[in-house]
Amino acid sequence: MKIAYFDCFSGVSGDMILGAFVDAGLDIHLLRTELEKLHLHGYELACEKVKRAGIAGTKVYVNIPERHEHSHTAGHTHHLTFPDIRLIIENSRLHQQIKDNGVKIFHRLATVEAEIHGTSIEDVHFHEVGAVDSIVDIVGSAIGLHLLGIEKLYFSPVPTGSGYVKCEHGVLPVPAPATAGLLKNQLLKSVAIEKELTTPTGAAIITTLGEGLKTMPEMKVLTIGYGAGSNDNPEVPNLLRIVIGEDTQRQESDEVWVVETNIDDMPGEILGYVMDKLFSAGAVDAHFTTVQMKKGRPGIIISAIVPEKHLLSVEAVLFNQTTTFGIRKYKVVRSILSREVKEYESSLGKIRMKIGSLNGDIKNISPEYEDCKRIAEERHIPLKHVYSIINKELDAFNHF
Repeated sequence: MKIAYFDCFSGVSGDMILGAFVDAGLDIHLLRTELEKLHLHGYELACEKVKRAGIAGTKVYVNIPERHEHSHTAGHTHHLTFPDIRLIIENSRLHQQIKDNGVKIFHRLATVEAEIHGTSIEDVHFHEVGAVDSIVDIVGSAIGLHLLGIEKLYFSPVPTGSGYVKCEHGVLPVPAPATAGLLKNQLLKSVAIEKELTTPTGAAIITTLGEGLKTMPEMKVLTIGYGAGSNDNPEVPNLLRIVIGEDTQRQESDEVWVVETNIDDMPGEILGYVMDKLFSAGAVDAHFTTVQMKKGRPGIIISAIVPEKHLLSVEAVLFNQTTTFGIRKYKVVRSILSREVKEYESSLGKIRMKIGSLNGDIKNISPEYEDCKRIAEERHIPLKHVYSIINKELDAFNHF
């Protein structure tokens, strides 16, 4: 599997991401051809080799001539809303995966902007010139991932910079409110640079499509690219480094936290509610263990497996929803099968199957519970019979 890692030692922005992709081998002419499928007018895409603090990289420019700044863009004027941008992307001739990723990034960006300004995502407005720039950066990044065959994206702790930045809403502190909102639950890095190092567009792209890691993932490195920012900082090269390679891990693994607490004074129905809240807060698994506590009292250990980005949210659930006075937590490494979901046309109807593989070999196949439940209710047959029929068909035809 081909993976990529953004080393954000000097922040991240949309143009830096495009520059990194081009520097790592993405053909700028092919990128232009793909972007033309958006039928978006009033901009020019250019690139050049530059140096930042003596290190060579590629700078990508989205140039918008002054005569187009107030012109029509794909039938819209002055301001574009999220529905406008979604329509531009969905009506394009781009690959469906590119369209899906582009809309997903804009949806996340609009959601954060809506929270900041106290409005709905449908009413979030992007200034037309800024919107064109953002569309090219965001959709261009989705194109880069697709054309370079990158299946998994990771990124390092993110420096935001400090000081103030001028924008359409006036002078704002760094990180800008949208950037701060997009970087919730992510690992940040402190640097003493009074500039905006990470933009909302850059933050939206990496946090929507990627996963933050403390260190570079294990891989066989194939290529390295550097995307340049606009300024040349003599202290820290204003570059975004992308490392593209093949995943060398024999099986997938990740670092997660196990969070636990002992409870001996809560009724069972509340415990069930707590478990639902743990999953809503981001726990990937949770369970109860019956134990005998001090003074012979029966008790329950509540255990949750949690990715680091959701750790604080899960801790808040335990403190807010239970009677605990303290929790314990420790980091563990999980070894997990590669997972994918495929649709299977069974004799009972379409059903999604969760498939677990190790080094390309299928180890486990499991029908999705919700689909089996739906079939059982529609056909008025026991759920256990649905599972039995599906599993027999899989064994007989070796479908996967």
